[in-house]
Amino acid sequence: MEKTAILIGNSDGIGLAFSRELLKQDWGVLGISRSKSPLENPSYQHIVAEVQLEDYQLKLRNLLENVTTVDLCIYFVGIGELLDLSQMENEQKIVEVNLMGIVKTACVVIPAMIQAGRGHFVGISSVADELVSGEAPSYHASKAGLSNYLEGLALAVKPHGVAVSNVRFGFVDTKMAKGEVKPLMMSVDRAVQHLLICMEKKPVRYTAPKIAIPLVKFRRWIMRLSY
Repeated sequence: MEKTAILIGNSDGIGLAFSRELLKQDWGVLGISRSKSPLENPSYQHIVAEVQLEDYQLKLRNLLENVTTVDLCIYFVGIGELLDLSQMENEQKIVEVNLMGIVKTACVVIPAMIQAGRGHFVGISSVADELVSGEAPSYHASKAGLSNYLEGLALAVKPHGVAVSNVRFGFVDTKMAKGEVKPLMMSVDRAVQHLLICMEKKPVRYTAPKIAIPLVKFRRWIMRLSY
């Protein structure tokens, strides 16, 4: 029986590459993003929606009406900008997209998975979730909230046969990778391979590359000294 995945934010970057990989593996894929998808495949269906808008959940529910069960849902959506103290409108949007968007997604998808007694819900976070930033406070705060939410949700759904994974990447070679220094840059293809491992093992927390873990802890320690 064909498995079904819902991928949010999959018209480019990791989401697009991962969509192609699932289609190669004969999955049925439903995609949602703010722009049209370049994918053309009989096993692929796409709708255009923006997660911060009011009609997002309605569109997501309508998409689910044609699906018997959701085996996998991955939230790839993420935005980030440097703080501009003279014009702070982007701060609200970043939090709405990075954090509230996945909460809205979970409110639609998780009950369907609970009813089926199976499913894997994944959110793409960042190792930035452990750091405080004066340059991009909304991005770091939204990723911290995202990671905390996913790991708490994982505890709640585990008795019902559903898995939730918090995937924390460092820099991945996409348009989201910003800043003059980008240590340990990971290719999109490598990020896809990590997601395939995550699909198999279904951990609550998955960090890649692993070398980023001690580096982030060291950076956090240095920042605390500076306080």
